[in-house]
Amino acid sequence: MLEVRGLRAGYGQIEVLRGIDLDVRGGEVVAVLGSNGVGKSTLNNNISGIYRPFGGAIRFDGTDITGARPPSIVARGLIQVPEGRRIFPNLSVRENLELGSYLRARASRAKNIEHVFAIFPRLQERIGQLAGTLSGGEQQMLAIGRGLMAEPRLLILDEPSLGLSPILVEEMFKLIARIAAEGLAILLVEQNVVQSLAIADRAYVIEKGVIALSGKAADLLNDPTLKASYLGL
Repeated sequence: MLEVRGLRAGYGQIEVLRGIDLDVRGGEVVAVLGSNGVGKSTLNNNISGIYRPFGGAIRFDGTDITGARPPSIVARGLIQVPEGRRIFPNLSVRENLELGSYLRARASRAKNIEHVFAIFPRLQERIGQLAGTLSGGEQQMLAIGRGLMAEPRLLILDEPSLGLSPILVEEMFKLIARIAAEGLAILLVEQNVVQSLAIADRAYVIEKGVIALSGKAADLLNDPTLKASYLGL
């Protein structure tokens, strides 16, 4: 579904990613792991068309989308839920969700809102509440729900557990696993290694702008290099 080949990307004259190869197949959860600042969000933003890569190729469902504009990428069903939630704080929960279907799946808006509420019942309880008054966990639910409103074929989740308490982190990963169980392909970009690998099919570890490790999630969880680098074992 998603093929990234030899991706080089960065900002200005600074190259952050130095030749990334990555694949996501239909129905898979693929984790991209790495410390803060290694280029995970740079990867997401180049896949999503927010920035143009320095080199390499990105294909989605067999079509070259390298350097394509974000609206055309969204229209194809590749949806990113960005780091930091980026909700509209002065709009209600319902209005935030409705904006998720602005470019795609507008005709199915009512059905998709019900689907989001089935996954995140807390959002239904707060449907008329201003998004900026929600808790951090509820705001993250809203951000993911807004992404689901566009009927994604591939959903990129950028650091969904960031800033959440340990209890909410556990709840968030359970909710992501539930979404994945419906057959949606997910690219999960996280620093939380153990819980990401627990729900992923495969994973990639980025270090210094390149893929340092990759493979089945279960195998990587037992990899001595990963244990030493990220788990302190």
